[in-house]
Amino acid sequence: MLIYLHIPFCHRVCPYCSFYKHTPGTTPIGAFIDALVLELRHRLPSVNERPRTLYLGGGTPSMLSPSHLTRLFGALRESIDFATLDEVTLEANPATFDAAKARLFRELGVTRVSLGIQSFTPHVLEILGREHSVAQASESVSLLREAGMPSVNIDLMFSIPGQSKADWEATLRHAISLKPDHISAYNLTYEEDTAFFESLRRGEMRENEDHDAEFFHLADELLSDAGFDHYETSNYARPGHHSSHNHGYWRGEDYLGLGPSAVSTLAGVRWKNIPDTARYVAQVQSLGHALSESETLDAEASRLERIALGLRTRDGISLDLLSADSRERAVHLVVEGLASIRGNQLTLIHHGRALVDPIAAELV
Repeated sequence: MLIYLHIPFCHRVCPYCSFYKHTPGTTPIGAFIDALVLELRHRLPSVNERPRTLYLGGGTPSMLSPSHLTRLFGALRESIDFATLDEVTLEANPATFDAAKARLFRELGVTRVSLGIQSFTPHVLEILGREHSVAQASESVSLLREAGMPSVNIDLMFSIPGQSKADWEATLRHAISLKPDHISAYNLTYEEDTAFFESLRRGEMRENEDHDAEFFHLADELLSDAGFDHYETSNYARPGHHSSHNHGYWRGEDYLGLGPSAVSTLAGVRWKNIPDTARYVAQVQSLGHALSESETLDAEASRLERIALGLRTRDGISLDLLSADSRERAVHLVVEGLASIRGNQLTLIHHGRALVDPIAAELV
């Protein structure tokens, strides 16, 4: 089982991000941490599996003060045996920590830090509304290395308005030069309830699938040549540094999500927490949970998810998941050079990897 903790606080709300987040505002962070821990203590005893990974995302978990981080991790250790965890990941913004805080991450038991850098081009960082500079982003990797962090990931984004192919190539080469263990390269998507989506709706920004594919293949070429294993559509890793937590999602493992807006899926039941921090704290304090909606996943819904997620990975999917008509289509994908079939396993290859979403839609 996987555990995800959603920390919704950000110093600044980026125009492309659709995750539930906000500036600290009037909700005391200490009260939020107490509610998060209380929810964990309420939920965990009802779970039959031991936690395998712990992931703190957001929002910006790294903006929590050293005292708040120490308080949170101390409480987590009372319910979770960190010695049995495969991985403890913390998402971080380069502008929110220094050398002392990097050392604290490691002392608290973090084994993997995912840096939300997005670009190493100044004008692209400005378009994205990021608060860190290129120099801060580069230094953040060094700070984590000096602190002895076992695994460091850099998040990057492409097809950003105003980003040229030369910008993207320079960002990739700079990222490679920093020698991270893992690089995630995401295609910008225009999500509802974001400033970028409104700009797209007004015609001020445009999507271009050919442009997306060109940037995707450039990342695949440069990162693969640099020794990174392209093990999932958007993820590249050095040997031994695949994201164990994310692998769990792609394989359909159960996961427990804690915090406002967090989603859980356990024993075929999926539920979502209230996407409101103040209400989340109040409801956890009174009920021990913050559930706002739930559903039972039937066999068909689970099958469709396994296809959509599995096709994103290098492992692919079993042909047993497909209907007779979809198996015929899978054979055509092989003929078209977009997929391979080995034994009973279908895997996307070459240009098929950039077309994972439309291919999945065809096969389900």
